[in-house]
Amino acid sequence: MSAKNIPGDKINLRLILVSGKTKEFVFSPIDSAGDIAIHVYDNWPEADWTSECVSRAEILRLIYQGRFLHSSVTLGALGLPLGRTTVMHLVPREHLPEPNSHDQRQKSKGGSSSCCSASCCIL
Repeated sequence: MSAKNIPGDKINLRLILVSGKTKEFVFSPIDSAGDIAIHVYDNWPEADWTSECVSRAEILRLIYQGRFLHSSVTLGALGLPLGRTTVMHLVPREHLPEPNSHDQRQKSKGGSSSCCSASCCIL
């Protein structure tokens, strides 16, 4: 989809699966990550994504800028540009990972996160 075909009040999402396959969908800034998961599940690209099919919409999770989005977060709250394409990853996952308490403490202190005496979790 070229930029001229994206309505000025919508956001074009290019969703990337773990397999690397992509598909684009157009959403409103008021749509939440949960709304997007339901829409994608209901409009699953059968021809392209057959092997990645999931059993229900609730396990589809969006990742934006390296972070899982909670289902209530809207595209508008993320400050995504209207009339443009934004890339997100779409992964099947039952539950969101717990935030790393060490990272949260470091961010609140204004320090940088590093591996030291705390255990690291690579997703």
